[in-house]
Amino acid sequence: MASTEPERENREEEAEVNEDEDTGAQVAPIVRLEEVAVTTGEEDEDAVLDLKAKMYRFDKEGNQWKERGAGTVKLLKHKQTGKVRLVMRQSKTLKICANHLISSGMSVQEHSGNEKSCLWHATDFSDGELKDELFCIRFASIENCKTFMEKFTEIAESQQVGKESTEGDEAAGLIENLSVEEKKNDEKAKEAEEKEPAKEEKEAKKEKEEEEKKTEAST
Repeated sequence: MASTEPERENREEEAEVNEDEDTGAQVAPIVRLEEVAVTTGEEDEDAVLDLKAKMYRFDKEGNQWKERGAGTVKLLKHKQTGKVRLVMRQSKTLKICANHLISSGMSVQEHSGNEKSCLWHATDFSDGELKDELFCIRFASIENCKTFMEKFTEIAESQQVGKESTEGDEAAGLIENLSVEEKKNDEKAKEAEEKEPAKEEKEAKKEKEEEEKKTEAST
């Protein structure tokens, strides 16, 4: 008895071909999707550096390096303020690996034993709150690592020259304003204390006069 398996396979292949044939029919989409503008938060910044790398963060509790992800690290300069921040996102998920300003006093150094990697400390905001972190980043080439370190150092120094203390001046101004307010409050409190005995004495004198008047009226 001959097997019917090949015949069934032929029928299945014919069915598949027929299913793939273009009938020319126009099918309208069930749901019409509108184009949505996607914002990245980088619209007011210019990228001064853009390199592929892998980021690590030092886990203090575990005393070990933990991978944050592979993606693109950018140094973004704000068009108005001139401040530069470092931002890195994972290439697939776009999750933020690092997000912090590069400010005066920050420094970057080569990771001992690996010319493709470097380290730096920063107050980072990638997890939604400010935290002191130790980062390590590894590039595909020594040239990219050197480029990153040179640009990082250049920006940190530029933030120091001529602005040594925009933030410090603001803080100093705030402290000065608070001191002035405290001084005013102290003066007001002192005046109130000085006036208080006089007020009490005046009220006592008034009460005494009223009592004397009542006494005279009764007699």
